[in-house]
Amino acid sequence: MKKRNIGNSPLQVAPLAFGTNVFGWTVNDKMAFKLLDTFIDNGFNLIDTANIYSQWAA
Repeated sequence: MKKRNIGNSPLQVAPLAFGTNVFGWTVNDKMAFKLLDTFIDNGFNLIDTANIYSQWAA
């Protein structure tokens, strides 16, 4: 998988982010770890942990 730099930094991320907003709400701990392990094991590394987005974006 081709990873991309974040701006001009040397940090490289996969082209797909994994949103974790539902962790602790509709996804329990056991399933959350299973999902994250599978995501990482498949070469991805961009995890979105935001729990809120701007109201204007809705």
